[in-house]
Amino acid sequence: MEQSALRNIAPPRHAHRFFAYVAVVVGTGAVLLAVHLPGGFPDSLPVAFWVLAGCAVVADTRPFVQVGRDDALLTFPSVCFTFAILLAFGFAPAVLVQLAAVVVTAGWLRHTVWRAAFNAAQYFVSFAVADLIVERSHHVGWIIVAAVAWFVANNLLVSTAVWLRFGKGWRARFVQAVRVDALATGALLLAAPGLVAAAAVDVLIIPLALVTLYAVRRMSVLSAQRALEARRDPLTGLANRAGLERAVAHRLQEHAERAANQETARRLALLLLDLDGFKQVNDSLGHEVGDRLLVEVARRLGQRADAEVGRLGGDEFAVVVPHLRDVAEARAHAERIMDVLREPVLLDGLPIDVGGSVGVAVYPEHGTDFAELMQHADVAMYDAKGRGDNLAVYAPEADHNSPERLSLLADLRRALENPQDEGIALYYQPQVELATGEVVGLEALLRWEHPARGLVDPEELIKVAEHSSVMRLLTFRVIEDVIDQLAAWGEAAGRVRVAVNVSVRDLHTGEIADLIAEKLRQTGIEPERLELEITESALMADPRRVLATLARLERLGIAIALDDFGTGYSSMLHLRRLPLKEVKIDRSFVLGVASDPDDAAIVRSMIDLARALGLRIVAEGVEDERTWRMLVEAGCDLAQGWYFARPMPPARLLDWLTRHRRSTVAHSN
Repeated sequence: MEQSALRNIAPPRHAHRFFAYVAVVVGTGAVLLAVHLPGGFPDSLPVAFWVLAGCAVVADTRPFVQVGRDDALLTFPSVCFTFAILLAFGFAPAVLVQLAAVVVTAGWLRHTVWRAAFNAAQYFVSFAVADLIVERSHHVGWIIVAAVAWFVANNLLVSTAVWLRFGKGWRARFVQAVRVDALATGALLLAAPGLVAAAAVDVLIIPLALVTLYAVRRMSVLSAQRALEARRDPLTGLANRAGLERAVAHRLQEHAERAANQETARRLALLLLDLDGFKQVNDSLGHEVGDRLLVEVARRLGQRADAEVGRLGGDEFAVVVPHLRDVAEARAHAERIMDVLREPVLLDGLPIDVGGSVGVAVYPEHGTDFAELMQHADVAMYDAKGRGDNLAVYAPEADHNSPERLSLLADLRRALENPQDEGIALYYQPQVELATGEVVGLEALLRWEHPARGLVDPEELIKVAEHSSVMRLLTFRVIEDVIDQLAAWGEAAGRVRVAVNVSVRDLHTGEIADLIAEKLRQTGIEPERLELEITESALMADPRRVLATLARLERLGIAIALDDFGTGYSSMLHLRRLPLKEVKIDRSFVLGVASDPDDAAIVRSMIDLARALGLRIVAEGVEDERTWRMLVEAGCDLAQGWYFARPMPPARLLDWLTRHRRSTVAHSN
C-alpha cells in the first residue's frame, strides 16, 4: 500500500519525469485560473455561495474526510459543495473555494508544497472539463455527464501521477482508482444538484449535509476498526493469520518495488514458533493459566519493534522480519527470539519454563508468497523438533514430512477406493437441545485406522488430503456413508439430522450437490436430515463458486452450518451472504465460558447476533456442567461435547440414544 509519506517524495528513479508531469499539470491549472478568474468572479455573491464555501472548507477537515486502508482511498467531501458552486455560480468561484479546501487538507495531512499545488491543479482541470459541459445546459442529464467527465478527468490525472511514482502499469492504476473511488466520489458529485435546489428553498438546509457526512465518516471509521479487529487475535492482541498474510503481502510488495528500482536486494524472514509443553500446562493448570502464559509470550515477542508478530492459533506464533541482508541474519533474529523465551514466566508464584522450536523461511530463497513461506517454515520447525533442536532454517533435503505425507496420501486413496476396507469409519457425537435435553442432531466425525500406523489423527488426515484430489473421494465417501447410515437406522434413531464437514475443494463445483441429490433419491432420506458444515476459509478461497454451490444445496433442502464461528476474519460478512441455518461457536471460546469473563462475553454476543438473524446456535466443546448452565442462561439452542457424550460408532450410538431418551423422559416426569 502506498502511504501518504511516500507520496510526498519523488520516486528514487525517473524523478525528472515525475516532476515534469507535476509541472505540466500545475502549469495547466495556473493557466486555467488566469484565464477564467478575470471577470469570472462576480462583484457580489449571495449568502448561499458563502454557506456552500464554508461547508466545502469545513468538509475537508479531519472529522469529515473518509478514511480507508491507505492513502489511495481517502475521499474529500469538499467536491460535493464545490461542484454545487460550479453549477450555481460558475468556474472561478468553484475553483477558488476548492483551492481553500486544498490548503486546509494540505495543512493537516502535511502535504509538501508541490503536492498541494498538484492537488489544486488537478481540481482546476477537472472543473474546467465539467464547466464546458455545464455551459451547454443545466438539464439533469447534462449535469450527470459533467459529473462523469469531472470524475474521469480527475482520476486520469491522479492515476498517472501514482503510476509515475510507484509504477505497476498505468492501466491497472487507472482501473483500480476508478473501482475504489467511483461510489464515494460519484455520490458526492451527484449530491451537488440537491444542494443547489436546497439553497433555493432555504440556505440553512445546506449545512445539514455536514451531519450526513460526519455520520458516514463515523461509520467508515467503525468499519475500519472492525476490519482491524478481524485481523487481530482476540486473546493476545497480536495479528492473526489474516493479519500476518496482509503484512507479508505488503512487505513483499515493498521488496518488488525495490527490485524494480534496482535498489539493494533485501530479504524477508518468516519465523514460525511452536511452544514446548504447552498442552501439559493446559492439562495440569487449566486453560486460564494457559491463556495467561500465551499472553505473556505474546508480550515478550511483541516488544520487538523491528518485526510484525502474530499468533496463528493454539501455541503457535509467527514473526515477520523485513529488511534482512541474508539467511544468516534471519537465523540471528530467530536466536534472539529464543533468548527472550528462556526466562521462566511467573504465574501465581509458579515459574513456568517456556521453550519452543523455531522454523525459519527466507524470501526469496525459500518461497515467494505467504503460503509457501509458511509451509517451509513449518517444515523447518518440525525438522528442529525432530532433531531435538530449538531452531532450524528450511532446507529442501530436510523436508522429511513430504515423502511421509505422500505415502500416507497414497494409503488413504487405496483405502477409499476399496469399499471393503474397514479402516475408514465414522463416529457420531450427539447434539443436545439445551431447553429440553433432547438429542436433535449428530456430527459425523471421521476415523481412519491405518494398517501400520494405527489410528491417524483426524487433523493430520485432513491436512494430508485437503490439497489433493483425494479430498473429493474422502468427502463423497463420508456423505454416502452418512446417508446409508441414516437409512439403516430407520426409525430407531428418531428424526435426528447429521452434520458433515466439507472442505473448500468440495464446493468448487456442483458435483457434491449432484451426489447428495442422487443419494437421497435412492435411499428416500429427507433432505432436512442432512446438514453440511463449512468454515469461513472455504468461502474466502473462492466466494463466487462456493456461493453458487451453496445456493444449489439450499434449493435441495440441505441445511448449511458455519463451523468454527468467531475464529475467521469476516464472520459478519458471511452471516449476511451465506444461506445459513446454523452457526457453531468454536470450542476455543466455549472452553473458557465458565472461567474467562471475556470468553463468556464473546459467546453471549455471538448467541445474541445469531438469534437476531434467526440462526440456530450450537456450542461445541462443552465439557462440564457449569459451562452447560451458562450456555442455557445465555440462550444457546444446542450443544455438543464430552459433558453429554463422546463420539461413538453407530451401533453404540443407538444404545446410548435409547438410554438418553429414557433418562430424559424420566427427568421430565
